[in-house]
Amino acid sequence: MNRFEEVKKEYQKRLEWKHISPLQQKVKALEKIECEVELGDVIKVKADKAPINLKEIAYDLRPWRKGPFDLFGLFIDSEWRSYLKYNLLEPFFNLKGKVVADVGCNNGYYMFRMLRQDPKEVVGFDPSPLFKTQFDLINHFIQANNLFFELLGVEHLPLYPKKFDTIFCLGVLYHRSDPITTLKQLKQGLKKGGELFLDTFFIEGEEPIALTPLKTYSKIPNIYFIPTPKALEHWCYRAGFRSFEILAKKVTTTFEQRKTNWILGESLEQFLDPNDPTKTIEGYPAPQRLYVRVTL
Repeated sequence: MNRFEEVKKEYQKRLEWKHISPLQQKVKALEKIECEVELGDVIKVKADKAPINLKEIAYDLRPWRKGPFDLFGLFIDSEWRSYLKYNLLEPFFNLKGKVVADVGCNNGYYMFRMLRQDPKEVVGFDPSPLFKTQFDLINHFIQANNLFFELLGVEHLPLYPKKFDTIFCLGVLYHRSDPITTLKQLKQGLKKGGELFLDTFFIEGEEPIALTPLKTYSKIPNIYFIPTPKALEHWCYRAGFRSFEILAKKVTTTFEQRKTNWILGESLEQFLDPNDPTKTIEGYPAPQRLYVRVTL
């Protein structure tokens, strides 16, 4: 057994965790139903009847961060209206016939959306067994045979036996304590001439500098560096990419991210200063996202 197989086997054990294994069993026990699928802003699965216990199982799988989904009339109103990000990026890529990775794929919402572009295959990377179980629930009905979910993180890309034409890494970089190493790992996952679509928090400014939160940013503890656009560009070049293109800049709003019955705990409204929504609760600039494409 090589190193990659050892790592993969170890991470697969997460599906046996005591709070995950019963959910996996419930998803696997659901009946298979011939469905009609719509891969629009809301990913819809439709049929004449709904599976028994579907709502109970879907609620047990909370929090649903990415979406939304409509399963046989059950509307899963996720925390993020993820179609806003996907629709912003879609004009910039063509996935037909390509081998694609979605690193930090969450429950696979973007992967399902990508099916409309007819990729050869899409591999999602996320170490969360809960998000893997959410993906399994959706794909139990969609039955997409060219979508694959790996219980792995960005750090495992250098070990992965396959290289990708296109990699998406959306909302991950600021969670990594060493962003340049992370970019190098993403680069190692690409074929020569491949492209990386990246989105991350950023701060305004012309200098190549980054904000380093003391303890939390928007109440999130694992946010390490929030760069200016120029700093992110320098990081990408230091990691070995040969081009850097800014696609969009966008303020995160409470229309895009908000608390619903399908999550647990707080959301963006509680993360901002109640007296000044241009600042986080800690006093930092409120979340803005920078969308870029870099190539090898």
